[in-house]
Amino acid sequence: MDVTAQHGLYHGIVSGLLADYAHCIDGDDLESWPALFTDTATYRITTAFNHAQGLPIGIIDARNRNMMEDRITALRKANIYEPQRYRHIISVVRLIDAADVASDIIQAEASFIVVRTTIDGSQDLFVSGRYLDEVDISGARPLFAKKLVVLDSDKIDTLLAIPL
Repeated sequence: MDVTAQHGLYHGIVSGLLADYAHCIDGDDLESWPALFTDTATYRITTAFNHAQGLPIGIIDARNRNMMEDRITALRKANIYEPQRYRHIISVVRLIDAADVASDIIQAEASFIVVRTTIDGSQDLFVSGRYLDEVDISGARPLFAKKLVVLDSDKIDTLLAIPL
């Protein structure tokens, strides 16, 4: 396969996985969300400042799929928070390193915004930022091996309950 065709294939793979990701969260199918990750995947939300400084401080820091599943169980059964819905708008994916996928990992970046709708019907731009992803394509379907969510603002809403 030539480089252009390979690039298009990988772009489509990552775009499709991101679409499934947003669909799980926006459609309140949170129980399906962890299945988009490998067993040993990491999921972390941090700020642009912390990321630029190389600080390993995460607002949410899940170090494997089991931790993600526990987070969803806690959201459904233990946590008390205002009912809300998210709507993701994700930019076109930019492949960071797909020229050599001997390791079966595609590195990609995409910008996003999330609009939050609360129970009273009000809507606001909740967060903006970028996804820095490593996608494992070695299995039957692509899965996130690493998802780093870098928020543009250092001001974090205390109502960050649902994954971004």
